[in-house]
Amino acid sequence: MKYTNPIIRGFNPDPSICRVGEDYYLVVSSFEYFPGIPVYHSRDLVNWELIGSCIDRPEQLSQLAGTSSSGGIWAPTIRYHEGRFYVTATFDGVGNFIVSSKDPAGGWSEPVWTEFSGIDPSIFFEDGKMYYCANDLEDRRSIYGCEGISLAEMDPDSGKVHGEIKRIWNGAGGGWIEAPHIFHIGEYYYIIAAEGGTGGGHHEVLSRSRNIWGPYENCPRNPILTNRNDCSKQVWCSGHCDLVDDVNGNWWFVHLGTRPIAGAATLGRETFLMPVHWQDGWFEAVGRRSILECDVPLWNEQQIKSSWQAALCGEQWAKGWLFRRIPVKENYRQKEGELVLRTSSVRLSDSFGSPTFMAVRPLDMKYTFSVGFSFDPQEGGDAAGAVVYLNERFYCRIYKTRLNGLEHIVFERRIDGTDIVPFKAEAPSGEIKVRIESDGEEYRFYYFAAGKYVQAGSSTARLLSPETAGKCFTGAIPGVFAEGGGEAQLRIKSAEMQADI
Repeated sequence: MKYTNPIIRGFNPDPSICRVGEDYYLVVSSFEYFPGIPVYHSRDLVNWELIGSCIDRPEQLSQLAGTSSSGGIWAPTIRYHEGRFYVTATFDGVGNFIVSSKDPAGGWSEPVWTEFSGIDPSIFFEDGKMYYCANDLEDRRSIYGCEGISLAEMDPDSGKVHGEIKRIWNGAGGGWIEAPHIFHIGEYYYIIAAEGGTGGGHHEVLSRSRNIWGPYENCPRNPILTNRNDCSKQVWCSGHCDLVDDVNGNWWFVHLGTRPIAGAATLGRETFLMPVHWQDGWFEAVGRRSILECDVPLWNEQQIKSSWQAALCGEQWAKGWLFRRIPVKENYRQKEGELVLRTSSVRLSDSFGSPTFMAVRPLDMKYTFSVGFSFDPQEGGDAAGAVVYLNERFYCRIYKTRLNGLEHIVFERRIDGTDIVPFKAEAPSGEIKVRIESDGEEYRFYYFAAGKYVQAGSSTARLLSPETAGKCFTGAIPGVFAEGGGEAQLRIKSAEMQADI
């Protein structure tokens, strides 16, 4: 069966996976966005459904309200033990935490903060014990003189360490070692980890030992996955793997990667799947690099194309909406088949706070995001509409506002903190319809007037990419917003996304 990578597209980095019977569960990083740590489910490793999030109640992680762009929640790991799912992750600048639930779709516990610092933690259960490992670079460099992976036995319910925290592996020499995972397969304990940073030099390395505490020997064929020397340039940045066996005894990596167009990956890091090959007691990705199309022994019939439409009726919100930091609850409500968003004095351009802003992860590079809404802006800064958003310094938007007593449609680019308005026109009366089209290289912004869609402006995708923005761990996401802080309300009649996969 042939499948196409990525298996989960559009800003889904740092994947971790576990299998329970015939079901697979996967989590990814969410950074400053809420709900935090999305949870996906699959029965075939290729078709995935978002079923919930580990952090779905504001009181679980109030620290999220004050995080910076690309801060927040990093690199989760998911594992299953005796009827319960456990997820651990780093909260940037605070520490590591563990949440747990009997149902991966919801009901996750309050976070337990661990006595083990470092980044990109992982958990491993064996013989009734839980072991915890992480990159210990941040606070242990002065002890060991270099970065590496340390291990401790830990109580999963309290986060307390039993005994000492012990350095067990210094890596394979590629630097910036992170995202370790431990497995006991046959007679060996294996550690996989990423090295080389999360950019073009990213790669995955492997070591093994007959004792969980070491010593560990490095795989002679390291790296076991990388695209750093791949001249095709179809996939970049491959690494940050997790390992899983399927119901038929085959082994697989899930890992992050990017798909560049014109030297940039505007969707950010996505989740890929690669088959794993064993040889002489070692394992590696088939071909030792990630590719876009694979022909492998999967048991599903086809890879399903995705679409998304917001459910605007009832009390349940459509899965997939993202909010920047902890949303202000009173700024959002569902009422009689529409979403009602109240304007906020916190703007998209603000570095902190939570603007009135709802977004979704793109389904692929080529997509259309359409919104129908009504909005009665007041003079003096009220604005509402649709946006493609990377962070507070990089976004493009089309919106309705009031200027000199008249309602206008405005297209605006914000590039490296500078606002440019190349288009404005008198707004059509009644309901406003806007549309954002992406072909992977360019975003085009339209509004409906006189019986047809009129293009208001465009932007190259590269301008809204992490490569342009600098230190940016997220991707460009389409959404809706309402700002101004007055009494105006954005009433969304429809919101949907279609992708050409």
